[in-house]
Amino acid sequence: MTAPQASLRRGDLESPHAASTVRMRVVAVSVLMAFMLYLDRVCLGEIVKSNSFLGDFPDASKEEIGEVLGAFFFAYALFQVPSGWASDRFGGRVMLTFYILAWSLLTGLSGMAGTLGGLLMARLAFGVVQAGAYPTSSGVIRRWFHFRNRAMASSFVSIGGRLGGTLAPFLTTLLILQLGSWRYVLYLYSIIGIVAAAAYWIIVRNRPEDHPRVNANEIELIGKLDAAEPKTDARDILPMLGAIIQSRSLWLNSIAQFCLVFGWAFLITWLPTYLKEEKGVESFLGSLMVTGVLAIAIPGQLIGGWLGNRAVRSLGHRWGRIAPLSATCFLAALAYVGCSSFDSVWMIVACCAMVSLMTDIGNPTVWAFMQDVGGRNTAAVFGWGNMWGNFGAAASAIVVPRLMTMGRSIEGVSSDGQSLVFLTCAGMYMMAGIAILGTDATRLIRQPTTPQPSTTLE
Repeated sequence: MTAPQASLRRGDLESPHAASTVRMRVVAVSVLMAFMLYLDRVCLGEIVKSNSFLGDFPDASKEEIGEVLGAFFFAYALFQVPSGWASDRFGGRVMLTFYILAWSLLTGLSGMAGTLGGLLMARLAFGVVQAGAYPTSSGVIRRWFHFRNRAMASSFVSIGGRLGGTLAPFLTTLLILQLGSWRYVLYLYSIIGIVAAAAYWIIVRNRPEDHPRVNANEIELIGKLDAAEPKTDARDILPMLGAIIQSRSLWLNSIAQFCLVFGWAFLITWLPTYLKEEKGVESFLGSLMVTGVLAIAIPGQLIGGWLGNRAVRSLGHRWGRIAPLSATCFLAALAYVGCSSFDSVWMIVACCAMVSLMTDIGNPTVWAFMQDVGGRNTAAVFGWGNMWGNFGAAASAIVVPRLMTMGRSIEGVSSDGQSLVFLTCAGMYMMAGIAILGTDATRLIRQPTTPQPSTTLE
């Protein structure tokens, strides 16, 4: 820093209103990233039921399509920790720009697939490069926000993802109708993603101190919480993995993520097909229903961010992280029980909307927990938890059609297959709520090598 710059920053501290707001731009471009992350991910759930897609793959079975849908989540899960470690090692800015660019190109490549096998391979690669998105973004948010404000900042990024997932059914269906082919839709999404990658590179830096437009007041607001943390390197991999494996809280959180994402993934993978084939809902109306189910949850991210911060202040750090997530898991379980109890498609959609809302209210607390315990390995720790969540999503995409078949074969009527799916999802949410009760966000998985600033709540 030059002498004039240093003088300017010292002068900035004299005015309480002079803090720069670069962190808000970091959140904004992270929201755009998350929007494209989910738009490109969720759109396939609508594509596979479209006449355009089925015309290109007339012999595809439900089980084969389920394997294509599940392939993404499986690869996405496996590469969470490696991609998170890479971001801790090489920096969030370069790695997340690379991830956005790579998955956008693979979105376009998916549109060129001529066989289900080719599409499956493209989705596997797509899952690999999308795996680093949220772990990296979580690490970036940790460096740009004080721990008291992380839940709210994380909620905005999550809103971007949910908004992309919410609009994906409607936008994808509409664009298929307008453009005439599911392939052209993926080409369009690919181009938009490339623009998002460029924006992320331009706006974000690895640390607030590295950004030329951040002044001393903003750094003071953020807090220099990472100043004493050593840089992650190759020798750190095994100690990091050892610390992760030995953390009881992280294992319980991972079990919870597997279970709750298993239940939530039904909404973005099989709900569109379920409404069309089991309830006879016309495709466009079905896409609006799914959009509504996901849209109602968007305010839940803000509610969850506020609730997460408020709970920590009211209940203390440990129980403030437990209470919001555990309670929302139990309520989501009850909503899925409701799905199995109603024949009305609108009542089922309403219950699914409640599942979606409860999941999103709890989501910022999931992010904040992993940021709290991760320390200098936040991206890798986030990747570990997200890995188990996406194993749950992969299992859901593959298991749901088989549960439907099993239910029919046992009872001989369609509705019992539906009930088996909904009750399984309810049980998963219930187990998630129980597992969360044993977690402790106050215990870092690795103690810092030098004393850290106090995080006692005032």
